Amino acid sequence: MLVHYMELNLYRTEGKAITNFELTLPQPQSDLAQQVLKDPYKFEFLSLSQDYKEKDLEDALTNRIIHFLLEMGAGFAFVGRQYPIEVNGDDYRIDLLFYHLVLRCYVVVDLKVVKFAPEFAGKMAFYVSAIDEQVKLPIDNPTIGLIICKSKNDVVVRYTLKNIDQPIGVSEYRLADNLPECLKDKLPTVQDIENEMNNNNKNE
Repeated sequence: MLVHYMELNLYRTEGKAITNFELTLPQPQSDLAQQVLKDPYKFEFLSLSQDYKEKDLEDALTNRIIHFLLEMGAGFAFVGRQYPIEVNGDDYRIDLLFYHLVLRCYVVVDLKVVKFAPEFAGKMAFYVSAIDEQVKLPIDNPTIGLIICKSKNDVVVRYTLKNIDQPIGVSEYRLADNLPECLKDKLPTVQDIENEMNNNNKNE
């Protein structure tokens, strides 16, 4: 784990997520929670097609859960994906739910394969409230929300979080660096490989 964190320059990412924890969490939890979240998260262990969707990203992360947990950092325990909640007869599903063993709180993660938009925070605040009401125990600390986006405008994120009552952080993620242009046409894409494997299976 130490080698992994050194290779990823952990000290440059840890505690860098934009959050409203100082306004929404008591001390010392606000400081501890801030240090737990990173920006950006490096998902370089994934292989995704060029036009991947949110479900593809979620599938890839949960299929490589050990790598994902290493990137999330020490203390994260995976609770589930597409975690179901019911609010007054309506069904909702949370992308990913974690429990942090040091912070003693649930962490709701919403994955976005697009740039951050202010409306994402409203949805996350709803999920955080639902987990606090339905899942959190009296001994648990307040639930934290983490929106992981493909990109973000830091000023827009700060404006959005300023007057939200629920503790929410926003980070970006990075995939593996793109191949040089001279190699892109010479190597198969992930989709090409999957198609070839499916064709071989059918022929067998």
